[in-house]
Amino acid sequence: MKLTEFKVLTFDCYGTLIDWETGIWNALQPLLSAGQLELGREEALARFGRYESEQEQATPSLRYSTLLSVIHARFARDLGVRIHADLNERFGASVPDWPAFPDSAEALAYLKRHYRLVILSNVDRQSFAASNRKLGVTFDGIYTAEDVGSYKPDPRNFAYLLEHLAADLGLGPSAVLHTAQSLYHDHVPAREAGLACAWIDRRFGKAGSGATPLPEHLPKVNFHFKSLAELAQAHREAAAA
Repeated sequence: MKLTEFKVLTFDCYGTLIDWETGIWNALQPLLSAGQLELGREEALARFGRYESEQEQATPSLRYSTLLSVIHARFARDLGVRIHADLNERFGASVPDWPAFPDSAEALAYLKRHYRLVILSNVDRQSFAASNRKLGVTFDGIYTAEDVGSYKPDPRNFAYLLEHLAADLGLGPSAVLHTAQSLYHDHVPAREAGLACAWIDRRFGKAGSGATPLPEHLPKVNFHFKSLAELAQAHREAAAA
């Protein structure tokens, strides 16, 4: 299997293109300051990952910005911090402030010359639009949890993706390389949907799984890169061979 065999890269965004762990950690600072808490970054991220997964399963049709507000309120409650509701809403509206990874825009600009680029994200459309401006490319398709009515790893999200790739771009599963950081949210259901996968291992060399839960069984991936820049370089080399 070669990178040059595919016609479309389908991307998770948050954790893959946007540095959501830094964004989440920064957005939690007002709460931690209000409670004078010394909660470490990795512990906070792991707690977020658990809360997010549980909330997405409990309320799959809830808009992501609202879901973040609910998660923040649970953080405050479980940590014993009394805060004004406005702080929950600020956290829910924080996605536009989450930074892109330093290599994302340049790598996407290169990949855009060789593939169709499509987003399959767990956020809402308004939140993604702000992030898209940081990424600097026009995607050929944008499919969000708000469109689907469920959150990855629900298989409905990948069924929706494949249905729309066929209808909108005339592309079938064999043309697709799903490109993502999260084994739990993306690679398990992508493999079950019959897609080839490229793992962008943004947490390479770090202990734990951060804001992303680990799946019960690790899926097989077809490609493994530590960054999107590595994927772009691997394509350059494959194309030149």
